[in-house]
Amino acid sequence: MSDGLFDLPGAPAPARGGGSLADADHTAAPLAVRMRPRSLDELVGQQHLLAPGSPLRRLVEGDQPMSLLLWGPPGTGKTTIAAVVSHQTNRKFVELSAVTAGVKDVRQVIDAARRDLSRATGAVETVLFIDEVHRFTKAQQDALLPGVENRWVTLVAATTENPFFSVISPLLSRSLLLTLESLTDDDIALLLDRALADERGLNGEFELAPDARDHLLRMAGGDARRALTYLEAAAGGARAKHEQALKYQQATETPATDPTDSTDSTEPTEPVEAAEPARAVIDLVTLETAVDRAAVRYDRAGDQHYDVTSAMIKSIRGSDVDAAMHYLARMIEAGEDPRFIARRLVISASEDIGMGDPTALGVAIAAAEAVQLIGMPEARINLAQAVVALALAPKSNAVIMAVDAAIADVKAGKVGPVPPHLRDAHYAGAKKIGHGSSYQYSHDDPRGVLPQQYAPDVIDGTDYYKPTRRGGEAAYADRVAAIRKILRDRK
Repeated sequence: MSDGLFDLPGAPAPARGGGSLADADHTAAPLAVRMRPRSLDELVGQQHLLAPGSPLRRLVEGDQPMSLLLWGPPGTGKTTIAAVVSHQTNRKFVELSAVTAGVKDVRQVIDAARRDLSRATGAVETVLFIDEVHRFTKAQQDALLPGVENRWVTLVAATTENPFFSVISPLLSRSLLLTLESLTDDDIALLLDRALADERGLNGEFELAPDARDHLLRMAGGDARRALTYLEAAAGGARAKHEQALKYQQATETPATDPTDSTDSTEPTEPVEAAEPARAVIDLVTLETAVDRAAVRYDRAGDQHYDVTSAMIKSIRGSDVDAAMHYLARMIEAGEDPRFIARRLVISASEDIGMGDPTALGVAIAAAEAVQLIGMPEARINLAQAVVALALAPKSNAVIMAVDAAIADVKAGKVGPVPPHLRDAHYAGAKKIGHGSSYQYSHDDPRGVLPQQYAPDVIDGTDYYKPTRRGGEAAYADRVAAIRKILRDRK
């Protein structure tokens, strides 16, 4: 059996013959490479891509030429899918990295693919896998178009960045976009179990302690490559400790020779059945030592998940930047989804800061976009910047109070008719029934505001937005008071 769905940049790829990365001699290969899936049926995760009749199934099982653009976080299976496409369809597999390859390299591969297709006998199709395609310039991406359009190659391009921003439109329109998702804890757990038992992996030689398993799932953060890399490192430490313990046991159990013992050594003795050696145990301490990361008491699916998140947001609301940074660090170290953290910051920017500092929302959204574009661990810096900005910003909850008060009135039935002068007057006959006839155009007044009723009668004169005098909202408080005075002066 095999492992789950993940990729391992930098692993050697077979040059031809449709061989999977899992088919090579892996005696010295990393665990993540040894456990790489060899078929679609061995993949774990991404079930939305593996359903019967799905484009990926048709590409692999129907052997149909089709170019793919794989978009997803690290460790979710981009390289693996490319290798499976090559292996199961018996195509030549060529891998290029956008970090090091240029236009010349791309054209050489496409030219070779054309020659392979034009053979009178034994024609071979080529799968061209390009990792981090978003790093290609426009000219480099343009060089791919002839091969893709004429189907000289089956392009499988991988990116961690939004392809609608990082991939040229002609290439995007000629490829099937597949979005990969971070693996769940259940997916990662299955990968760990297989790696522990499989002969290509750790071959049943190790036992993973429950607390170490939980911590490993937290640290993986949906990244299979990271999970298996940490497991392998911990297995090395466990093996060393186990061998040391066995040596000590053997040394202490060797019986000493007693010169007064008159027992005839030639007498037959009962055969002693050798005890089966115990498996090495990967415990929490061994795991922590191996990955140099202290265990964080935090459950991403349980109460701690909500408690720590709540504590960070309340620390931001209370302007305690140090406490907020502490809770952010706990979530990062626990493997919390950075997109979840970013979403909470975007909400806080409007809920707790609002017009106290209107730029806070832009800072939070920029951090959320940085998480998408850059990914962890670098995006921790962007999240930290947003936390500092939000924690130190002037606070106001006037925005959320305003919208919730308005919603409460709507739910209570205060939804009177739109005043006639505000109704649409563009269609024939509208003005005959009074729509828009007395509407006053605000720009005709030097102040940009005219005394005029905008709200339905049932809530006319209601003040939903009640600005504070904190931060930048003080200026809005003065302005809203002046505007309301003009609007309501309808004598």
